[in-house]
Amino acid sequence: MSTTPADAAGTAGLPPAVPARRRLSSSPHLWFWIFTGPFIAGLLIFTIIPIIWSIYLSFFEARNTVTPSHFVGLENYTRMLSDPAFRSSLLTFVVFAAFIVPTTFALSLGLAVLVNSVRFAQAFFRSVFFLPIACSYVAAALIWRNSLFSGVSSGLVNSILGLFGKDPIAWLSVVQPPWYWLVITTVRLWLQVGFYMVLFLAALQRIPRSQYEAAALDGAVGWKAFRYITFPQLRATSTAVLMLLLVNAFQAFDEFYNLMVNSSGTYPPYARPPLVYLYNIALGSVQDFGNGSAGAVILTLIIAIFALVQGRLTGLGRRAD
Repeated sequence: MSTTPADAAGTAGLPPAVPARRRLSSSPHLWFWIFTGPFIAGLLIFTIIPIIWSIYLSFFEARNTVTPSHFVGLENYTRMLSDPAFRSSLLTFVVFAAFIVPTTFALSLGLAVLVNSVRFAQAFFRSVFFLPIACSYVAAALIWRNSLFSGVSSGLVNSILGLFGKDPIAWLSVVQPPWYWLVITTVRLWLQVGFYMVLFLAALQRIPRSQYEAAALDGAVGWKAFRYITFPQLRATSTAVLMLLLVNAFQAFDEFYNLMVNSSGTYPPYARPPLVYLYNIALGSVQDFGNGSAGAVILTLIIAIFALVQGRLTGLGRRAD
């Protein structure tokens, strides 16, 4: 009768050999790298290395090449900061963010309060308002441009205006008054309000009902209950929403580019946010990767400064009393 190595080891008083599958399942570090390795590799290749290389390019003269050799120091930064077009793009962002951030915040919070107060079909209303987030910014921008706010009488909005005897409006071509802001802001609101509504709704559902019942006994209902109970409980969520809105406003590109670029492929000099301007600098006819990288670094520093100031004002990370 033959014996296996495991039986022989057990006969000799040695521990039996551990199967390979058991050794694999008992190694937590191996499974960690199996699951996180692809993500870390993708993050390194597509995010971290390009960021480092962009910072490197910002100190070189890099036209039509990403492997420069002529070091220029801070010349690209001074050139970008003295460029009126780049400063104008930053002003465009300020105008866009000054409207879109508080408006999205107020609408998403109001919708969350309304959806949270309904007693039936709450999941239906939550899904209806959240569904636009599944639509891409490019597709939504094309729908807004070609169907809703088309500059001809066949556009939906112009058709409605025609019913009241109003002439069609070239929404994206008129500078005085700047009707294009209406098109840009409405498509952004439609796309993102539902997402932030869900964040507020999750925070609202964590507030104990007993607090509202105790407040009702003291006569605090309606606006008083919202002011003294609901809104203070949403402090952490409100801070996170404001931070996300500000960063997303800085990153506005898809709706601006797909709405404003004309049939010849050129972008008008107005309503041009920083990313659109940097896109034209780095990937346009000039392909100036040095100045484009310097502008990207400046934009990143501005975002970081705004985030730090906002965190300071809203108490982000501050220990609760």
